[in-house]
Amino acid sequence: MRRWELVRTVLAYGLALAAGIGVLQWMEFQFIARMHPVEIYIVLLAIGFLTLGVWVGAKLFRRAPASASFEPNTRAQATLGISERELEVLELLAAGRSNKEISAKLNVSPNTVKTHVSKLYEKLEVRRRTEAILKARELGMIR
Repeated sequence: MRRWELVRTVLAYGLALAAGIGVLQWMEFQFIARMHPVEIYIVLLAIGFLTLGVWVGAKLFRRAPASASFEPNTRAQATLGISERELEVLELLAAGRSNKEISAKLNVSPNTVKTHVSKLYEKLEVRRRTEAILKARELGMIR
């Protein structure tokens, strides 16, 4: 019986100390809130705008799920006069492959790949790989 009284006493003192610490923390918060109200409002406003920005960004820039069936724009390919082999090279360029990797994959020489790439630049009217890939994607020729 004595043991339970000791446990109750310890719990009572523990709760009293916790309540006292809570009151002191609340008083400290009140003091800080009175001393720096503008800063607190600015922080709360910044947190609100941050939350709003993240939410709006997630809604506006949500990526559409990649469709399993991609139909390339063969009309644009035919209009520009891009051959099947040049289209293969363009797809490998878009995959981030180097000329050496493309030549190994297609079993052609690196010079042949360079020729295909330069012809693609002419036909797409671009000067760089990234521009060629971007334009081909805009035209719907590659993913």
